[in-house]
Amino acid sequence: SGSAGKTTTKELLASMLSRRYRTDRSPGNLNNLYGFPLALLSVDEEAEWMVAEMGMSTPGELRGVSLLGRPDVAVLINVRPAHLEVFGSLRAIADAKAELLAGLAEGGLLVANRDDDEVARIARGYAGPVIWFGRREGADYRVEEIESAAGGEGMRFTLHAAGERCAVTLALHGLYNVENFLAAAACAHSVGVPLAAIVTAAAEARPARGRGELRRLDGDRLVIDDSYNSNPEALRLALASARALAGSRHWAVLGDMLELGAREIEYHRRSGSEAVALGFSPIVGVGPLARELVEAAAAEGAEAVWFPDADTAAGEVEPLRKGDVVLVKGSRGVGLETVVDRLVSGEGS
Repeated sequence: SGSAGKTTTKELLASMLSRRYRTDRSPGNLNNLYGFPLALLSVDEEAEWMVAEMGMSTPGELRGVSLLGRPDVAVLINVRPAHLEVFGSLRAIADAKAELLAGLAEGGLLVANRDDDEVARIARGYAGPVIWFGRREGADYRVEEIESAAGGEGMRFTLHAAGERCAVTLALHGLYNVENFLAAAACAHSVGVPLAAIVTAAAEARPARGRGELRRLDGDRLVIDDSYNSNPEALRLALASARALAGSRHWAVLGDMLELGAREIEYHRRSGSEAVALGFSPIVGVGPLARELVEAAAAEGAEAVWFPDADTAAGEVEPLRKGDVVLVKGSRGVGLETVVDRLVSGEGS
């Protein structure tokens, strides 16, 4: 579980485990009290491991999902400001994420992010064994010498794994995917998957639709489809990763970040300023809250335009120019995949 990266980490981990064990996974994002029972009912009876993402949007939900799944290993990726409208604070979100441990087998393994202070707090309160991943000293699994792979469509780094080290090429772009890889690698290696198999799985990884998918078009034009979901921290990381990709112009289509509660305007205005500071222009905002983001970007000197909804934006957003890099990111409810489809098709006004 985690505020971001659940599906990508699940897919990476399932790929790693499948190189040694008969492995199944929860399909799509069936991760809540409604979808997770369907995932359990569909699991292959011959599987030795099932990799399942577990999510929540209200207090108590993750506890129920965990008690249904009864995991032998729990992986906690991160705690970020998502669902603030319901929970009110990052600490409350973390306490809800800690419910992942409710169904964990007695003495079950917890794989935890050492770089995330709230995750670390949860893990320090767990009485069973903990495996740490992250970039901070003291992590059992950590990475260094991180750089973009050729063409910017992946990441290269050195993995330090419980006393061993190896070179890894991850076929997913962005530092946030390095975090997802580390979570999966720490779990897989801890249950017996050799490092060589983990390295192979990393090289063969492919992003799920809408989760940092790179859509390269003629004329060195690149659309980064990160339209599936968004929160302030995830957007900050996505912007930084997109800016690191080579291009003659970097711009962004950014939708509302939903369920942020009383600080929603502050978060959107801050994100607009961060996008400009990184060099994005123009900036296209989509949705009522994204108007605040656009106003902040315009005040910082960027070209900025706002549309009330994704359908309007898809009909009006400008076609890509040669060498353009455009990031498309927003909460699921905004539906920015329609903008991605229009950009990729080459249409626009």
